[in-house]
Amino acid sequence: MTEAAELSLRIDLPGGGRIGPGKIRLLEAIDREGSISAAGRALGMSYKRAWDLVDALNTQLGSPVVEASTGGYRGGGATLTDAGRSLVADYRAIERAAQRAAEARLAALLRRMKGVG
Repeated sequence: MTEAAELSLRIDLPGGGRIGPGKIRLLEAIDREGSISAAGRALGMSYKRAWDLVDALNTQLGSPVVEASTGGYRGGGATLTDAGRSLVADYRAIERAAQRAAEARLAALLRRMKGVG
């Protein structure tokens, strides 16, 4: 198995907001788990932390990326909006493009680290 270096992408938004791998993983977990609390548990974070990240994304992007329904007898839930799904898709596409663009340089870096190149 060959070791490979990978990029970690963070997008700094106008106005100070940031989108990075953690927020994107949270959105993917919400989509998969169907709730903010279950997504937080799956990622090892508290409900408050997960909710704060969702709230920040909803505010920073100008349109909600997650739509939550209140709890109760049957419990609440959360789903990604079209904007949320688009955000995840765009981020993952940018991430793949950046990884492809940097592949040769990352490989050269690894070779130098190992004293090969």
